[in-house]
Amino acid sequence: MSDEGVTAPDDSLARLTHVRAGEATAAWHQPLVQIIAGTLSGDTTQTSGMTRLEAISGKTVGAEKLWMGETHVAPATSSGDHHHGEAETAIYVVSGRPRFVFLEDGAEKVLQTSPGDYVFVPPYTPHREENPSPDTPAVVVIARSTQEAIVVNLPSLAG
Repeated sequence: MSDEGVTAPDDSLARLTHVRAGEATAAWHQPLVQIIAGTLSGDTTQTSGMTRLEAISGKTVGAEKLWMGETHVAPATSSGDHHHGEAETAIYVVSGRPRFVFLEDGAEKVLQTSPGDYVFVPPYTPHREENPSPDTPAVVVIARSTQEAIVVNLPSLAG
């Protein structure tokens, strides 16, 4: 097998490397899919106190390894405790100042965030989102390493 790179038709584009010619043919030139703001689906597993909206998934665009969406927590609201199974979760804070609560050495620990911050949630880690603001919703973008939105709701952070 050859590790020849495939050059994009426009030579000004970066050269693609580590793609074998036979494998590149099937993946090359697939269409992009746009998800229009305001059209995200709420047809995903939910947790009390928050609204999870699905943008990129197997259901919406045929993704095989990725799930991406938004979470909204209303002012003065906390989500229920939950984890995301085997999925690694990356969070980007869009607006508000949400708090992320988890257990460390048996005690609750709080990450206080601001717009522009990122949070990494390891697999199987129980946590909850809190929005202490009396008037500003908290909105975050979420990406997961599985293409489905795994959500396991829990009675407490201790499981």
